[in-house]
Amino acid sequence: MRILLVGANGMLGHDLRGALEHHDVVPVGSRELDVRDAAACVTAAEGFDVIVNASAENGVDAAEADDTSARAVNGDGPEHLALAAAAAGARLVHVSTDYVFDGTATSPYPEDAPRNPLSAYGRSKADGEVRALAANHKTVVVRTAWLYGRNGSSFASTMLRLAGERDTLQVVDDQRGQPTYTRDLAEQIAAVIDAGVERAVLHGTSSGETTWFGFARAIFEEAGLDPERVLPTDSTAFQRPAPRPTYSVLGHDAWAAHGLSPIRDWREALADAVARGDLHA
Repeated sequence: MRILLVGANGMLGHDLRGALEHHDVVPVGSRELDVRDAAACVTAAEGFDVIVNASAENGVDAAEADDTSARAVNGDGPEHLALAAAAAGARLVHVSTDYVFDGTATSPYPEDAPRNPLSAYGRSKADGEVRALAANHKTVVVRTAWLYGRNGSSFASTMLRLAGERDTLQVVDDQRGQPTYTRDLAEQIAAVIDAGVERAVLHGTSSGETTWFGFARAIFEEAGLDPERVLPTDSTAFQRPAPRPTYSVLGHDAWAAHGLSPIRDWREALADAVARGDLHA
């Protein structure tokens, strides 16, 4: 298949290049394709079978003060790509986020749970989902969260950097989610494409769950550091402009309908990331 990979220079985009290398992939970054430009998207989509949208405006806190860029990239962009894909007869695989939910649940969010974002960033991503699904009946939305990997800054890389600068670290223990290795997510998206899935909302997060504190301790353990250097605290110690979902655990029931299995457990993935040398400061 011919695949247009949008957002190819990001942390996930780099791993998608490898996961999709058995296809004819054309990677583009924001300099090559501005997703805010509807006409440019139509031109870029010509001749492709699948468009993968891994682009995003991820300035969560900045969007609280001014959401102009977030609304354009995360809201308009997916619709532009969906319409362009429809004109080309192509599928769109669009990467979204746990921030479309309010984080008040006490059990994993099913794929069809109502969107109720708390932040400007979350609203822009929810808008992008709705518009992409409406614009092209061959749209697949893959929501993810808590990403880390070789090719970008992440919570995991920050923890390792701070481990070299401080004796102890305080990490919040009242937010739950699913640390997700970008290599795993990229391979899962490749499986979606190879399986011919044409319309779905799927949750592309690791199995299992933990808190940021639990994730930080696991990072220290895998890196051969003393996990007792990581101390628990709560969210009141780290006030930020944008509200964070307290509970970001996503359910994975929809994979079975497409003959696919969910992503493996987050702890197993973390050990693999360290073994591969993909976890670094």
